[in-house]
Amino acid sequence: MLRRLRQRHGTDPVTHVERVPPRDGVPAQWPDWVSEELRLAYGRRGVNSPWRHQAEAAGLAFHGQHVVVATGTASGKSLAYQLPALATLLADPRATVLYLAPTKALAADQMRAVAALEIEGVRPACYDGDTPRAEREWIRRHSRFVLTNPDMLHHGILPGHAQWSGFLRRLAYVVIDECHVYRGVFGSHVAHVLRRLRRQCARYGRADGPTFVLASATSGDPAAAGGRLTGLSVAAVTEDTSPRAGVTFALWEPPLLPPDPPAAAAAPAPVAEPDLTQVRRSALRETADLLADTVAAGVRTLAFVRSRRGAEVVATSARRSLDEAVPGLGGRVAAYRAGYLREERRELERALLHGDLLGLASTNALELGVDLIGLDAVLICGYPGTRASLWQQAGRAGRSGQEALAVLVARDDPLDTYLVHHPEAVFGAPVEATVLDPANAYVLGPQLACAAAEAPLTTADLELFGAGAKEAVEALVQAGALRQRPTGWYWRHRERPEVDLRGAGGAPVCVVEAATGRLLGTVDGGSSHFLLHSGAVYLHQGVSYVVDSLDLADGCALVHPAEPDWSTHARDVTSLSVVSVRSYVDAGPVGMFLGEVDVTSQVVSYQRRRIATGEVIDTRPLDLPARELRTVAVWFTLSPESLATAGVDPADVPGALHAAEHAAIGLLPLVATSDRWDIGGLSTAVHPDTEAPTVFVYDGHPGGAGFAERAYGMAAAWLRATRVAVAECGCETGCPSCVQSPKCGNGNNPLSKPGAIRVLDVVLSNLPE
Repeated sequence: MLRRLRQRHGTDPVTHVERVPPRDGVPAQWPDWVSEELRLAYGRRGVNSPWRHQAEAAGLAFHGQHVVVATGTASGKSLAYQLPALATLLADPRATVLYLAPTKALAADQMRAVAALEIEGVRPACYDGDTPRAEREWIRRHSRFVLTNPDMLHHGILPGHAQWSGFLRRLAYVVIDECHVYRGVFGSHVAHVLRRLRRQCARYGRADGPTFVLASATSGDPAAAGGRLTGLSVAAVTEDTSPRAGVTFALWEPPLLPPDPPAAAAAPAPVAEPDLTQVRRSALRETADLLADTVAAGVRTLAFVRSRRGAEVVATSARRSLDEAVPGLGGRVAAYRAGYLREERRELERALLHGDLLGLASTNALELGVDLIGLDAVLICGYPGTRASLWQQAGRAGRSGQEALAVLVARDDPLDTYLVHHPEAVFGAPVEATVLDPANAYVLGPQLACAAAEAPLTTADLELFGAGAKEAVEALVQAGALRQRPTGWYWRHRERPEVDLRGAGGAPVCVVEAATGRLLGTVDGGSSHFLLHSGAVYLHQGVSYVVDSLDLADGCALVHPAEPDWSTHARDVTSLSVVSVRSYVDAGPVGMFLGEVDVTSQVVSYQRRRIATGEVIDTRPLDLPARELRTVAVWFTLSPESLATAGVDPADVPGALHAAEHAAIGLLPLVATSDRWDIGGLSTAVHPDTEAPTVFVYDGHPGGAGFAERAYGMAAAWLRATRVAVAECGCETGCPSCVQSPKCGNGNNPLSKPGAIRVLDVVLSNLPE
């Protein structure tokens, strides 16, 4: 199939092909504590014996050791936690199990798997926001294997812990599936939700606490990450002994587009035209065409796309191409993303599992665990941010043992361009460690408030919540949120604290069709300024809508259906001030700093661009409130003399720093488990706080997410890769593959690619390793 796909263009778009050979499995005996009933149940499902890593992890958990099993996609991690959990439920008719998944789809998939074993008395049930209220009481009273997500545990179960007292008192296991997802601010919040869970179990008599069993994609140092997440000592099982089909993994760089023919003009243009030969075909268009090709060939394909909008665009374009070739064939392609209503998600999952759909364009909502049996190929539109996610997505194909194809389609982006030309950074590098920081004061304080609202805090509780808890409680007392009494700290308000685990910047905004009142979907509050401002084009299942109004107070955007020939792109302005310096390196003319900063940003306008050509039609103003953020940043300063010596003219300094900032943000996911959209940046020829040319890169979450710390600790490696990516790019003046950014609020102006290389040379020549 890959050979056929490569023939699409006149030039070969494949920069590297990696052959991952098949692997035989290493079976093990059933542990002696697994009952005959449980063995027979698995035998009916075709599982006649566990693989060695499954038996090892299950044995550790059964004997009370907290454990994380960190192996590849489709390695059978679910059996590793199901075995001890179900064996205990069979041996102790009062024991219970709590399963946590980061997505509803994964929890529903696991519930189907447990229910299919048909073990009497287990009564598995999903308890989430989609669960009808009439069923919730039955689940609380009768289910012994409850499947939910951290959000529901935080918002529903722990606040109502009295109603769950029997379940918590007998809780034997807590299963945390796909735990590598819990990173950054989200992971830090979940870490404290788990500590609140442990606290309530102890209050209801489970003094030794439940055993935690974590499942993760292959990751760096999973034992340490699992320990930070749970606050417990966690053993790691990392050797994957499951069989694996062979995978052909191709790195694909879309071709350069030919320049448009010059338009006839009566007089010479006063401004030089941009070098259109440097524009590449978009990764979205390339992925849509590849998806159409594989579906036309009968190849069941899943295309992962970075954004909701991108998933819609890929599905719509693929459907259109297929219908032009074979009328009706486009109906076998669909989009899948968060924000769809429950009924839509379940129907799409069913259609893909049963083969009614041959192609699906999805956000990472389908990256995790959902058992998509029989997929032949995976297309990955843009590097997903971490090698862990890359391999997790690629592993969605080949689950039935057949040969699989995975294709990473590079975006016009510094990191993607670097990776497709440096395959050793993809296939030869270790998987990243998961970054989270439970001591983040912006996470710890609100979580302690939630804990106090559930039950008064005691001195012993502060040790459970770790470093910084005492100071956070004192701050809550000073703020009037807690009252200190001899017996502990009490929540003072009638309402519970409002805490958003995902750090999305507010409650979701509902998207409503104005004429009918129909709810189309939701957008997280942090993205609403960019995606749902007045005049924005919003896509849903291939249908485009234009936003009439955005009411932030009510959390509602009214839209009407329309098919404009333009897209919309929000633009913002940002200012930054330094609050404090945590650490710094004095490297002569260069300084490298880590500290706290205050960032103020505001979406002030949006551009309308022709879909066909990318031409800017106009820029329209917006009146949206500014948003303020205190976070953690890494920044470097350079002396003006060092820049002059390196050949950077004073007039080029702003463009040189701006280009270096963009490239550095683009390459940061190479050393930290961040996404470009988790990160912000700012550069200036003279910053008032540093009094020097400065480049800032900051975490886009209150209090930081751990990414800036990681960048500071690996500054030399990070900036060296940045310099290589910029210098090796084939363009002359800068392009999206090196120094242009899709999220730049200044429209990528000014930028100086040669200046960026000189700036990075100055930093690297002075910065110690």
